[in-house]
Amino acid sequence: MATTNSTQTESPKMQFAFESKNYMVLIAGVILLAIGFITLSGGGSKDPNQFSDDLFSSRRMVVAPIILMLGYLTVGYSILMKRDNNNNTSSEDNQ
Repeated sequence: MATTNSTQTESPKMQFAFESKNYMVLIAGVILLAIGFITLSGGGSKDPNQFSDDLFSSRRMVVAPIILMLGYLTVGYSILMKRDNNNNTSSEDNQ
């Protein structure tokens, strides 16, 4: 009745949490975030007593938040991407 399973005797392989494609998507998301924050910056006047309408430009109010949201979504997607388990399926088929 007591059968030994070959998977119990094998030592588990050390695997990184991310694969290279996860890192590539993560870097793309960080670059989008940097572009978004650079787009968001500026718009102030040199004189603190004078108001500048450039603060409410469409670039700062519309474009920069869209780029930032895309950057945050890309970073989140890179964290949640599934890994390809092609190597583990062959050992499961032998059972």
